[in-house]
Formats: sequence, structure tokens, C-alpha cells
Amino acid sequence: MELKKNVKNENGTNELEIGIDSAAYQAAVASVFKKNAKKYRVPGFRPGKAPRHLIEQMYGKDVFLYDAVNEMFPEVYADAVKEAGIEPVDRPEVEIVSCDETGVVLKAVVTVKPEVELGEYKGLKAEKKVHTVEDLTVDDEIERMRLRNARTITKEGAAEMGDVAVFDYEGFLDGTAFEGGKGENHSLELGSGQFIPGFEEQLVGHKAGEEFEIKVTFPEEYAASELAGKETTFKIKMHEVQSKELPEADDEFAKDVSEYDTLAELKDSIRKDLQGQMDRQAELAVENDLVSQVVDGMKVNIPDCMIRDEIDMRVNDFAYRMASQGLQLSRYLEYTNSTMEQFRDSFKEQAEKQVRMRLALEKIAKLEGIEVTDEEFEAEIKRLAEQYNVEPEKLRATAPAEEVKADLANNKAVDFIKANATIVEVEAKKAEAEAEETAAKEAAAETAEAAKTAEPAKKKTTRRTTKKTEAKKAETEE
Repeated sequence: MELKKNVKNENGTNELEIGIDSAAYQAAVASVFKKNAKKYRVPGFRPGKAPRHLIEQMYGKDVFLYDAVNEMFPEVYADAVKEAGIEPVDRPEVEIVSCDETGVVLKAVVTVKPEVELGEYKGLKAEKKVHTVEDLTVDDEIERMRLRNARTITKEGAAEMGDVAVFDYEGFLDGTAFEGGKGENHSLELGSGQFIPGFEEQLVGHKAGEEFEIKVTFPEEYAASELAGKETTFKIKMHEVQSKELPEADDEFAKDVSEYDTLAELKDSIRKDLQGQMDRQAELAVENDLVSQVVDGMKVNIPDCMIRDEIDMRVNDFAYRMASQGLQLSRYLEYTNSTMEQFRDSFKEQAEKQVRMRLALEKIAKLEGIEVTDEEFEAEIKRLAEQYNVEPEKLRATAPAEEVKADLANNKAVDFIKANATIVEVEAKKAEAEAEETAAKEAAAETAEAAKTAEPAKKKTTRRTTKKTEAKKAETEE
């Protein structure tokens, strides 16, 4: 392989001219001939037995040209890219420039990773909001645990919000039962919002054994278009009303629901877990703030193909998660009344942000000589294997090592930005109060500015009214 030309174009592509000598080309042709000779029929010869020169006479001298080029291209292209020192971000457009006894010359035009011009990424400033877990927050978590461990008991009286109603139902549109509108012995916690607005509220006040009708209007954006915005009638037969009986929040409760012997120990554990979550969220918020500052200060022209590939990845990931829940993406689009184009467009903004962030972090890693050690790579493989419940060896064989290392380097670049930033800790409540005060001042300033803008118009109106009054007075005097 000989890299004859490497031209950088203004549109973010590089044009490579790659030479392949005659020996390499002839070897590729011989290989292709051996594999594909049976496809060509030559009178007097059994399939695969005709000499190469006879096949070339019958089908043309370049009969094996394109197959030979396809066989050689991956290796020679990889060598050319390495020699040119470029990073392709899309498939190349390839054409054969010439082919003769001296060999083959190919032209490959490929979009390359864009150049990034960074602004400041050292000495940045950010606020870290320090949260403190309050007793009320811990009590709320204890209450949720009580609700999760509540037992239901049959209730004699009428249903109330929070009760569980067990009932049959059947829906009718203009007197005709509609598909999917029927259920038997359905259990529903009133107030949970599982049914359309207005349904659960109308079950309140009814007792077991009652049969009655309710009227509800489906939302305008309801997935089933034949029901969207329509008023329907549901026939209800109430079988049972159940109320929840919550366990007492005491030491026995703590023993039943946790590994702790006392309620105090359980509360301490909850407080510790919640504090850890808040601290991690605060750290993540700082990292996002700092990286956003870097991204906002960078200059880069991102090729469309990079945004497209990021959207492809997000769409595929979404489709995989839907499939794991038993729902195909095509069905999801039907339910949401969306086209694939609209669905892809919904990812565009986040995809562009992700690409910009990745390019910025890669640039920082390059400038600061950030590298990933073999130990760090192996630790990440182990972590990912545990996360996805696969064997490390299997993951190591399938996961692209360069991509894993690139992600690790980017993470280390984030750590570098944070280590070189000034981070001021502020009490979360104080920060929120200051933000509210600032918002109030801005709102007041906007109101004052609006009033000032409106004042001249008011004066003009007053002057017009005064002139009309004076004119009327003059007419009266006359």
C-alpha cells in the first residue's frame, strides 16, 4: 500500500489516494478467482474448472476487479488511515481511479473527527449544594415502608380515597361496548391515578354489592383515536371494598422489614443511605456544571454523521429496553401516534450535546496526556460484567477495547476538570432561598420596566382626554 495523496477538504472530509502494487492486486484477484470460479459458466468446462484467462475473455478483463478490491480494501484502508494520521467518523466513499498492469489506485473520501478549539477548562468555578437529611425526610421513608408492608382488610362501609376497590366494569361508547373496556374482579387503589381522570373519584362513596354507572371523558391525546376526547359510560359492579391497615412504626416493625433490631437503628440506616444519595447527586451536579462550562466555551463544527450515529445508538437502546418489556418499537410509535422521523428528532438535541461533550473531554485527555492503565481497563471490564451479569471473558471478547478505554479516559478528564476547579460548598436551603430572592427581584425589575414602557402611552391618553374636555368646554361657552 502507498498513500499517494492526503488532502484535507473544507467540508470536514479528507481525500485519500491509495496505491496498490501489481503483485498485491494479482494476489487478490487469484484469491477471488479461487473462491468464485464456480459462479462463471464456460462451455466445455465443469463449474469451477475453467482457466482464469478464459473467464476473463468471456466476462471481461475486470470481471474479478471489484471483488478483489473489496477483499483488499479493509486492510489497505486501515493502513492508509493510520499513515495519514486521521480519525474517520463515517464510512468512506470509494472509487477506482485506475487499474492496469502497474496495480490499482483508489480514492477514498471520508469524514473525519472535527478539530476542537477549547476555551478555559482549568480554574473554573462551581457551587456544590450541600444537603442535610432532615428528620421529616426519614419519617416519610418510614411511612412509605409502612405502606408497602400494609395489609388489606375487608371494609363494610363506602369506599374512600386510599381504599382498594374490587369490581367488574364494562365501557360503552354511544351505547355500544368498546374493545378493551371490560374487566372482572379488578383491584384498584383509589387515588393511584391508574385509570383515566374522573374514573376513580366516582367509585368513592359506593359499597360492596352496589351496581351503578359512571360517565368519563377520555383525554384528547388518548392513544386509541376512536376514544380520544369522547364521553363514555361505564357499568360498575362493586364486589368488595378493602382498607389498608398499616403496621406500627416500632422496634418490631424494624425487625420485620430490615436487618436492624430497633427503629432507631433503621432510621439511622435510612438517613445514611439518603445522605449518600444526596452527596452523589451534588457531586454529579457539580461535574455537569463544570463540563457544561467547558462545552459552552468550545468551538467545533460537528459532522452530521456523528449526530446521526448518536441518535442511532439511542434509538437502538430504547428499542432494546422496550423489547425487554415485551413491546416492539413499531407498536410504541403507534401508541404514541409518532413517526420514526419524529421519534428520532426527539433525540437530536441530547445527541448533539453528548457528541460535543465527548469531543471536549477527548481533547482535554489528549492535551493533558491522560491515559488508561491495563489495571483500570480490567477493573472496568469486571464492573461492566457484574452490571450486565455476564462473564468477564465474554465481555472482553465482545466489547471494543478502544471504546471502553476512551470512556475511561473521558471520565478521568472530568476528574481533571474538577480537580483544577474552585468548588464552593453552599447550604442547599440557603442557595434555594437566594435563588428565590433573585428570581423575585428579576420579576420586580421586569414589572417596573413594563410599567415604565407603558407610562408614555398613559400620558398621551391623558393629554388626548384633556384636549377633548377642553374642546367640549369651548363649544359649550360659545
